[in-house]
Amino acid sequence: MDFFYNEGALRITLRFTKEYFTKLHQQLILKIHNMKKNIILSLTCAAAMLIVLPSFGQALNKLTDKEKKDGWVLLFNGKDFTGWRQCNGTAMPKNWVIEKGTMNVFTAEGKKPGEGSNGDIVYGNKKFKNFELSVDWKASKMANSGIFYDVREVPGQPIYYAAPEVQILDNVDATDNKLASHLAGSLYDMIAADPKTVHPAGEWNTMVISVNNGKVTHVQNGVKVCEYELWTPAWDTMVANSKFKTFPGFTEGISKEGFIGLQDHGYPVWFRNIKIREIK
Repeated sequence: MDFFYNEGALRITLRFTKEYFTKLHQQLILKIHNMKKNIILSLTCAAAMLIVLPSFGQALNKLTDKEKKDGWVLLFNGKDFTGWRQCNGTAMPKNWVIEKGTMNVFTAEGKKPGEGSNGDIVYGNKKFKNFELSVDWKASKMANSGIFYDVREVPGQPIYYAAPEVQILDNVDATDNKLASHLAGSLYDMIAADPKTVHPAGEWNTMVISVNNGKVTHVQNGVKVCEYELWTPAWDTMVANSKFKTFPGFTEGISKEGFIGLQDHGYPVWFRNIKIREIK
């Protein structure tokens, strides 16, 4: 068989071959770029779902089977104020209502924002000593409130007279946002919490307080923000350097056990998923 060499035809063939593979290479690069975009988008959506799912994965004010097995009990049933009452009182204050599965405190009639109306409340069915307490809370703009433990009721005195306070605050617009130890999650006026861990006004936060033989931690939205120990020289020093240094409720010593309490500071604040697990 004879073979004929045609230089022109070969050049044309090579040129078209080069153009074909160049175009193919460009298409392949484009496909890889699009795949990367889709992967990034998918990962972003997955991350967003991981954030959102906890809100939808478990019914509000309900315990999972695992939580029940682990000893958790609800302090709020999502329907009424069973177990709750005014601090140093017998009934619920009028400026608390049940709203869409939450306990909502609001500015009382005749009061200005920031003026409480003796509306501090406690879960009065039981005192707790060693425990893990979890509370979801949401602050309105400028809001101020608090979660209390080891509450000892003293007639005629507010809830903070003789109990440690875990601060609730709109860190951005509240008037009491000038001191680091007054920001959300802090051991009020004693130990500052990391402000980056708090969600802004109008969004839900979760605070977990653990008390075990005087050793206490605050975990805000999954991050440990405070750690300290009650009834120690270090505790006494913190009290002496705080606004509580003249409070007999503190100078006499915090109770070894007490009620769980929530504060009325004259601003709208919402609470839900209030649950506790005693540590044996």
